[in-house]
Amino acid sequence: MPPPADIVKVAIEWPGAFPKLMEIDQKKPLSAIIKEVCDGWSLANHEYFALQHADSSNFYITEKNRNEIKNGTILRLTTSPAQNAQQLHERIQSSSMDAKLEALKDLASLSRDVTFAQEFINLDGISLLTQMVESGTERYQKLQKIMKPCFGDMLSFTLTAFVELMDHGIVSWDTFSVAFIKKIASFVNKSAIDISILQRSLAILESMVLNSHDLYQKVAQEITIGQLIPHLQGTDQEIQTYTIAVINALFLKAPDERRQEMANILAQKQLRYIILTHVIRAQRAINNEMAHQLYVLQVLTFNLLEDRMMTKMDPQDQAQRDIIFELRRIAFDAESEPNNSSGSVEKRKSMYTRDYKKLGFINHVNPAMDFTQTPPGMLALDNMLYFAKHHQDAYIRIVLENSSREDKHECPFGRSSIELTKMLCEILKVGELPSETCNDFHPMFFTHDRSFEEFFCICIQLLNKTWKEMRATSEDFNKVMQVVKEQVMRALTTKPSSLDQFKSKLQNLSYTEILKIRQSERMNQEDFQSRPILELKEKIQPEILELIKQQRLNRLVEGTCFRKLNARRRQDKFWYCRLSPNHKVLHYGDLEESPQGEVPHDSLQDKLPVADIKAVVTGKDCPHMKEKGALKQNKEVLELAFSILYDSNCQLNFIAPDKHEYCIWTDGLNALLGKDMMSELTRNDLDTLLSMEIKLRLLDLENIQIPDAPPPIPKEPSNYDFVYDCN
Repeated sequence: MPPPADIVKVAIEWPGAFPKLMEIDQKKPLSAIIKEVCDGWSLANHEYFALQHADSSNFYITEKNRNEIKNGTILRLTTSPAQNAQQLHERIQSSSMDAKLEALKDLASLSRDVTFAQEFINLDGISLLTQMVESGTERYQKLQKIMKPCFGDMLSFTLTAFVELMDHGIVSWDTFSVAFIKKIASFVNKSAIDISILQRSLAILESMVLNSHDLYQKVAQEITIGQLIPHLQGTDQEIQTYTIAVINALFLKAPDERRQEMANILAQKQLRYIILTHVIRAQRAINNEMAHQLYVLQVLTFNLLEDRMMTKMDPQDQAQRDIIFELRRIAFDAESEPNNSSGSVEKRKSMYTRDYKKLGFINHVNPAMDFTQTPPGMLALDNMLYFAKHHQDAYIRIVLENSSREDKHECPFGRSSIELTKMLCEILKVGELPSETCNDFHPMFFTHDRSFEEFFCICIQLLNKTWKEMRATSEDFNKVMQVVKEQVMRALTTKPSSLDQFKSKLQNLSYTEILKIRQSERMNQEDFQSRPILELKEKIQPEILELIKQQRLNRLVEGTCFRKLNARRRQDKFWYCRLSPNHKVLHYGDLEESPQGEVPHDSLQDKLPVADIKAVVTGKDCPHMKEKGALKQNKEVLELAFSILYDSNCQLNFIAPDKHEYCIWTDGLNALLGKDMMSELTRNDLDTLLSMEIKLRLLDLENIQIPDAPPPIPKEPSNYDFVYDCN
């Protein structure tokens, strides 16, 4: 007979004694269980004791988290959080440097536990740490030559404890003084400082900027981009990551009117070139967090284009109209200018109208009207002028080449540029906030100060080339744009390291190549819509769905590493979840770092029987997505979130690493519950496998026309004299 669900078998340790095996009744108060344990070892004052996990986390057991205790868990009897906090509060004020250092080391470790953190903060521990940083720094500076390692470690542990305590969100960031901010900023501004101190200081500054508008203004006064640049020129990737994170935070929180000014400063300080040289092209792999910060910087840089993208052209603004005149002048400079006499006004208007038509504007009389749609607004005109000035030969060639074609075969440069700019803004998601989980940065955008404009110049030449290859007419405009979008997207997925490499990738993606790719990726709809083929599809579809189901379950058996996202993304914790080979139990547990390969079942302490699962919910229906906070409202995080609901008010919350894993897990869990697999991945797999299976079965019928209807049954013969009688 299985033990009751409320009874958990655990081992409990106590220093200097043999561990005890105990059965814990989860219905009993935690204080009663602790008293029972203390009585077993003859320890008085049980209220001064607590239980904590004996693993590397050392987290305290409380009434809130006691349900996480599973069979086989090893616990430790230890000093209660309140007692521990009180003792450490006194020890870190010790006059003995060695005792103080040891106390700060313990504090840095224990502060990760929210239970301990709450008790230490209640003793006004945060204020004590800030005072130690403010007042202790002068002493550190005076004595660092004599006892540098000791004082360096002391300050490092102090800042680590501060960061861990603040991460719990118990104390508001708005409570800190200017003196404390100046002190933290001074550590960043020093040319020679311990790596660990610099790292914690950068992390504190980033959190200050992101969590408080008032602190952003104070930090912005203390830290300049010029002071951060040297940290990017070092070799420590973690320091480089924290530095870019601070720059991103300052960029993100800057008022709209300050962002362009800040971008100009970044350009003056050659930030892009320094990142390209010392980070992207450094002789080492870029880790996930660095990739994320580079992606954020890329998004924030492109978002500077949003203002121009959403600005309509004013047809009455002479300065804006002069840009259009300049486009015309560059293209048709060789043609003679009419005299400015009053008699030539009509002639001049007629010539301008003719030239604007050659330039491919929709409105030949007043092309300014073409730029009143947002997006792309004035950004399209900016791109056209950049192309005309910086790639003048290519610009003139495209305009003159198209103006010499028949009207219906010309590729309208003006209309194409406007639609292309709009499309590129959609691809790069200009105007959208950066995702909390995305690492999708493109190295080529860090190779040029005007990367978006250069990106446009390459793509407008591609559009003209594709137009010729398709022998398109004006009616085919949308088809051409779809092909160009596919060419650009496919080239971007290869992550070219430079704009030249991107251009060469596009050269290999001609219209003919796109047609071949499309043909290989999808089955010919016309050939596979006859009734016999549809009946064959219907017959073999259950087999294919069963094959997909088995693949999903096999992936769940292999398991996946998930992130535990928090406010400070780089301190993510990992956890792993996998299905047992018999498909009856989900095993899961925390990990110290991202695993290399499969994680064995025995290293995952927690279990969830599949039979206990009540439902699987996704997106906004997930409990962890209903909480408040900027992270929870992020669209991409919502699309990757799902939860398993079990028992009463219990849930296991997931944020998938990517869309593919999200589909695998939601499909697999639905299959376990006997529900349909509804993901986009299942639909794509079903289409692909069905197509392959039907093609294989039809190989023997190649070049044979399959009729839409079965052949008619012939009439009965008039007699049966042809039948041979064997008797």
